[in-house]
Amino acid sequence: MSSTRMVNGVLGIPLTTPTATAVFAILTVIGLIVLLLRRYRVWFAHGVPLAVTAALGSTVVAALLIEKVWKPFPDRLPWAVYGWAATALLAVSLLIGRWFVRRRDRARPLVATALVVSAVLVVISAAGRIDAVYDAYPTVRTVLGISDYRTVPFDDPSLRASQTVPVEDWSASDDLPATGAVTSVTIPGTVSGFRAREARVYLPPAYFSDPRPELPVLVLLAGQPGSPEDWLVGGHLPSTMDAYAAQHHGLAPVVVLADGTGGQFDNPLCADSHLGNVATYLAVDVPAWVRDDLQVDDDPRARAVGGLSYGGTCALQLATTRPDVYPTFLDMSGQAEPTIGDRASTIRDVFGGDAEAFARNNPADLLARNRYPDSAGAFVVGLDDSEYRAGVEQLASLARSAGMDVHLTELPGTHSFALWSAGLEKELPWLAQRLRLGN
Repeated sequence: MSSTRMVNGVLGIPLTTPTATAVFAILTVIGLIVLLLRRYRVWFAHGVPLAVTAALGSTVVAALLIEKVWKPFPDRLPWAVYGWAATALLAVSLLIGRWFVRRRDRARPLVATALVVSAVLVVISAAGRIDAVYDAYPTVRTVLGISDYRTVPFDDPSLRASQTVPVEDWSASDDLPATGAVTSVTIPGTVSGFRAREARVYLPPAYFSDPRPELPVLVLLAGQPGSPEDWLVGGHLPSTMDAYAAQHHGLAPVVVLADGTGGQFDNPLCADSHLGNVATYLAVDVPAWVRDDLQVDDDPRARAVGGLSYGGTCALQLATTRPDVYPTFLDMSGQAEPTIGDRASTIRDVFGGDAEAFARNNPADLLARNRYPDSAGAFVVGLDDSEYRAGVEQLASLARSAGMDVHLTELPGTHSFALWSAGLEKELPWLAQRLRLGN
């Protein structure tokens, strides 16, 4: 085996499969046994209880700060996250205890090395189990931030303006690239003033042809916490789009991974408020940039917005507040309503106590008040997603009653990237047809 194949093999090791999570669990048990194992009465009478107390106490304090004070997430973190975090802290506490209670342990190189390695293995394994909850980093490659998709700079000669033709008049040439490519761009908040992070844009193989077909556009949003890159890593976007393009002569939607929050832990609720004019940014600035800087089909009927979790909520908000801009949407595991934890806090802290302002940004209220005969959308949720499934089902029913052409897809899984990447793949044929890309 060549060194390149060996490196690729290591980088491709899966981290979130049942086998991987079982290995992490085994390594955790072994590591904790090594850290605990010592025939020393004081250690078990005092050292271990202190380590357990420190780990549990730190976890409880962190949970209270996160859930009650800081509140960076719209929903409570799963108990599994706190459980594995406590396990990692226990390993660190046991290592510190062994290091200072038993000086002979750190004076013996083999013992000292075994203790440090064991603690590191437990911490890494706990992180792996937390990662498996969301399936955010599916391989070693993604953890290290090494991309496995083609990238091009936005000023690359292959992206220069060329002639365009309607999709139905275009045919693939022999020199069409086998895959699409991802580029990085800054989409300014010209009208909104919103300070967005750098966006990513997936361009399918057909975009690199001359003449260039007038392709539809999907604006795709990440969750919260999150960033535009999440769809490239945990969401497997490039491989999903490339696979679709390979079966359709290089044709696929252009995908704009826009920033819908402004920061990893920011939660502006996809509205215009003191937290940032996100709604105007996504409904005015982003479409304007697409029109001016990309050669695509600018008809709103060839434009869609979608997202996961917070991004799904945001997609439905835009579809109900600006159906003229986004008549097509994809809501994957979105919330029942925009929230920073509960309705009272949301109205008070985001909308200045104005309940009507909240209602003007809440899809459930808008769907009950208005009709949307020209809109269509897809709802996707996990069968095992006990926290979001009921809300998604209710919104799908409200959307249908409001005249939208919608369907609900329920897939095996929970609130994770495994579900969202599968959901995008599942809905892509419908989305392409809806956006007039053809069969």
